[in-house]
Amino acid sequence: MTLSHWLNMLGGVGLFLYGMSLLGSSIESLAGAGLEKTLEKLTSGRIRGVLLGAAVTGVIQSSSATSIMVVGFINAGIMKLSQGVSVMMGANIGTTVTGQILRLGDLSGSAALALFSPATFAPVCVAVGAFLRLLSKKHRQKLIASILIGFGTLFIGMSMIEGGMEPLKSSAAVQSLFRQFENPLLGVLLGVAVVSVLQSASASVGVLQAISATGSITFAMAAPIVLGMNIGKFVPVIMASAGTNKKARRAVVINIMICVSGAVVFLAAMYLYQALAGFSFWDKTVSRGGIANFNTVFNLATTVLMFPFCGLMIRLSGRIIPDADESRAERELALLDARFLPTPALALEQAHKVVCAMADTGRENFVLATSLLSRYDAEKAAALEENEAFLDKSETALTEYVVQINAHDLDHEKTRFSQETALAICDFERIGDYCVNIAEVAQYMDEHGVHFSAQGTRELSYLFEATSAILDLTYTAYRNTDRATALRVEPLEETIDSMLEILKQRHTDRLERGECDVQRGISFMDLFGNVERISDHCSNVAVHVLQRLSETDDFDAHFERNEMHKGVSEAYRTLFDCYRSLYVEPLLTEEK
Repeated sequence: MTLSHWLNMLGGVGLFLYGMSLLGSSIESLAGAGLEKTLEKLTSGRIRGVLLGAAVTGVIQSSSATSIMVVGFINAGIMKLSQGVSVMMGANIGTTVTGQILRLGDLSGSAALALFSPATFAPVCVAVGAFLRLLSKKHRQKLIASILIGFGTLFIGMSMIEGGMEPLKSSAAVQSLFRQFENPLLGVLLGVAVVSVLQSASASVGVLQAISATGSITFAMAAPIVLGMNIGKFVPVIMASAGTNKKARRAVVINIMICVSGAVVFLAAMYLYQALAGFSFWDKTVSRGGIANFNTVFNLATTVLMFPFCGLMIRLSGRIIPDADESRAERELALLDARFLPTPALALEQAHKVVCAMADTGRENFVLATSLLSRYDAEKAAALEENEAFLDKSETALTEYVVQINAHDLDHEKTRFSQETALAICDFERIGDYCVNIAEVAQYMDEHGVHFSAQGTRELSYLFEATSAILDLTYTAYRNTDRATALRVEPLEETIDSMLEILKQRHTDRLERGECDVQRGISFMDLFGNVERISDHCSNVAVHVLQRLSETDDFDAHFERNEMHKGVSEAYRTLFDCYRSLYVEPLLTEEK
């Protein structure tokens, strides 16, 4: 082979791998989070999981990508291990679709068949895709163009590999080298090595299919290499599992069991039959179609063989990697998996779930903090501190995660989602801080023997009831992105402000009459300040939700809030009057 042939072959490998990557990533981006959400929601049955795993992998052209996705779901706690096993089995079947597509290169003969030959449609796909990408302004159209470019580039790369290896057809030395891989052990090791380098079993099988055009590859050589490539599928998954929890690592162990066990059983059965009876095609050259068919048969047979042992593999993985207790932070922050970042829609959904967990934790801490005022409990205080640690960790992790999401090309809707998420993170973290402040007031009162009067305690109970209600509304509005619920927050926030004005005046009156000492007064005013700020942050979150749902790009949060406070909306006035009757009027009936 001349230098020109070597460069042609290496360039072909590069184009082939780039085309496959572009094709898979473009299809996945076009589908948005749809493929991943389908896996997340529709894997209740094992057979259904196998079918969905095969379908998704057939679309994105990579079993490793599907398996890594599954590991991410299990790590995030949104998919059970039993569901993940069946999906990974299906992924092994779906990965064979690429080989079946690449066998189109074998088509020849009639003019009708020539139309489907890569030599005909590959340049057309690239040309049409390039023009479409240059002329398109919409993101969706550009993705379709990328799919066409990737599909065409993949086949052009394969043709270049074949052209570069053309001299090898008559090379006795090369044919002798290939015969070394009739040794099954060497063939398997070569297959594993190729997948480890290329990080894709589909691409590795495709390269082997291109090499088969030299006419130097027999079935006896190709079979162990293909089996080795199927074993090597777990290499990218192992690399992607670094830093995951124990359940996710169990999924990786099971993936290894499936890959290795299937290949070992198939290899033993194949060579046993060859020794006893013999295959008629054993020493004959194999075509692209022959390699594709063998790969498909092997993966189908492996799935059928291993499917009944799913439960056994799960139990065995549990013994290899035992359970361990996880903290709240570990459990919730596992949702922020870097594997979801290439699909921003899904990554934003994961971030949204963690922010919801922050909101729920803030509600829990408010209940804990206010309960400490009546009777200080060290265990409740410790639980509150643990929750606050989760909120602090979540703020840091979420902020970094959202920055990584924003590094991708987001459309208008996702940009608004990202902005809402980033703003809500700060608000819910601050709510947690004010709950800690309330707990510190309770601790101070306990240590210094300070107690509120019966009337003061009753007044605070009305205030805390209204604050708990606004926290509930805010959580629901944010979790469901619900406009109607978000609109109910601001009237309640104004109601709480009215309650605070009444309580501050009453407190001042008690001080003037000498019915309240300085220590109780300081604690009372501290509580007022923290409650007021909690309700303010709830108002902020509600406005963020309204901004995301707004149909205009020039949404002004301050203007909208001011307009609501002016009472220009009849609905607003109705809600305000309702909240006033619920919380203010009972407070006014309290004996001063």
